[in-house]
Amino acid sequence: MPGVELEYVESDSDHSNDIFYDIDENYIIHRLVFQNRITELLDSLKNGDYDLSDKDLHGNTALHISIMLGHHECTKLLLAHEAPVAFKNNLGWNSLAEAISYGDREIITMCLKKLKKQSRQKIEQKQPELTRALSSIDDFYVEIKWDFHSWIPLISRFLPSDTCKLYKRGSDVRIDSTLMDFQEMRWQRGDLSFIFHGNPGKDNKGNPKREMYVLDNKKRKYSHISAVETDKDIDEEVDILMSSDIVSANISTKPITFERLQDGWVYKHDKCEDVGEFTTSVFAVHGMVLNSRKRREHLSKEDLQKNKAAIESISKGSVQWLQQQEDLPRSRRSLLPPTKNDTTWEAYLEEPLDNEAKGRHLGRPIILKQDKKSLKANIWMTEDFPVKVEILLSLLEVMAPFKHFSKLRDFINLKIPPGFPVKVEVPVLPTISATVTFQSYRRAEHDPVMFEIPSSYREDSSHFSNM
Repeated sequence: MPGVELEYVESDSDHSNDIFYDIDENYIIHRLVFQNRITELLDSLKNGDYDLSDKDLHGNTALHISIMLGHHECTKLLLAHEAPVAFKNNLGWNSLAEAISYGDREIITMCLKKLKKQSRQKIEQKQPELTRALSSIDDFYVEIKWDFHSWIPLISRFLPSDTCKLYKRGSDVRIDSTLMDFQEMRWQRGDLSFIFHGNPGKDNKGNPKREMYVLDNKKRKYSHISAVETDKDIDEEVDILMSSDIVSANISTKPITFERLQDGWVYKHDKCEDVGEFTTSVFAVHGMVLNSRKRREHLSKEDLQKNKAAIESISKGSVQWLQQQEDLPRSRRSLLPPTKNDTTWEAYLEEPLDNEAKGRHLGRPIILKQDKKSLKANIWMTEDFPVKVEILLSLLEVMAPFKHFSKLRDFINLKIPPGFPVKVEVPVLPTISATVTFQSYRRAEHDPVMFEIPSSYREDSSHFSNM
C-alpha cells in the first residue's frame, strides 16, 4: 500500500560561487533539487533534456532527494513533470516511503495519487501487447480458485476464499468474483464483475468504451476502474500510511530452485497428482526467503502501542479489531520536520558506499526492524493445459490492479519448471499465502452481451469506494 507526504519550500538563494566536479554534470537535476534552486529547476524541466528516472551513485532519484530534504516546491515541480514515484534507491525505498517518513500530509497525498496514476499508465502501455496475446488464442472459460491460509495459528479460519470465473472472448475478458480485493487483513466482498476491453470501441449506448470497468451486480452499479477511488479514499489511505509501519517486503528469487517431489517408501518415484482433469508433476520450491523491513521513525508511542495490540490480537486468532472502524486514525496532521540536513552537495557526492553498495540517506533518521523467514511452497505442473504460461501472464497483467493477482503473476514470472502451473502455493502477504487452482477449463463461445455494461446499470464510482 502506498504513502505520501508534503512540506513548504525554502526560497532560492545565491549559488553563484558553487564549485562542481565532473561527476556533478551527470546529476544536474539532482544538484538543483539538492540546493533548492527552484527557478533553475523549472527552466531545466521546461527544456525536457533530462530523464527524471536517473539515479545518482546512492540510487536516489531527484524526487527522493527533494522529499528527504523537505524541498516541497521542487517536489511539486518534479511530480508535475511525472517524476517516477515507484523507483527504489540503494537502500530499497521509493519516494512514497520517504514522504511518509518526512511526514508532510500534502506531499504524501500528492505522491500517493501520482503513484496510482503511474501504475495505471504502466498497465495501459502494455495494452497492445495484451490485446495481441489474447486475440491469438481460442475463446475459453476457466475458474481460478483461491484458498488463503496463514502460518500464524488460528488465523486461517478467518481468511476468505473465492472462485473467480474468467471468460475470454477475442481480446475482451470478464471476471466474476466475490472477492474484490485483499490487502493487509482487510478484504472486500460482493457480487462483482470486472470487464476488460482489449480493443476499446463504443458501447451499446454509443459512448466510448474504456479499458476496465467494475460492476456491482446486486446494486446494478458500475464504474471505470480508475474512477473507483475518491478523495475520501485517498485521505483514509494517507491516514493509515501515516500511522503504520513503512513496510518493504520482498521474496529473494536468486536462490530459488524447484525439486521434483518423490513418492513411495522403498521404491521411490516421481510424485504425480491429479488436479481436476490434469495429471501433474509436483515440485517443491526451495530457497524462497521473505525479507521484511519495517520503518517506524514517523510513528508516535501511541501508534506503536496500537499496532502492537493489533498484531497480538491477530496472533491469538481474533479479528475483532478489524470491525473497530471508529478506532481508525482520521485526518492526521503533518509531523514536525526533521532536523535540517547540513550536508553539502560536494560531500554528498563524495560519500563513500559501504561494502553492500548502499547509499546515503538524507531524511529523518531511520528506525528499522528487519526480519527474514524461509517459506515453503509446492507447484503442480502439467504439459496438457491448453493455455500457455505466456498467455496466463498476459491475463494476469489485465488483473494486475488486484493485489492478490499481481502476486500470482510475480511468482509465475520466476523460472518455473516446464508446463502450466495448474496449482500453485504463492505468498501474497508477509503472513499469508494462497493456494491457487485453475479448474474447469473449456473452450467456449460467449455472448458478446456478457462483455457489455447492462443498460439498466448506473455509473457510481463513490459506491465502490464504500463497499
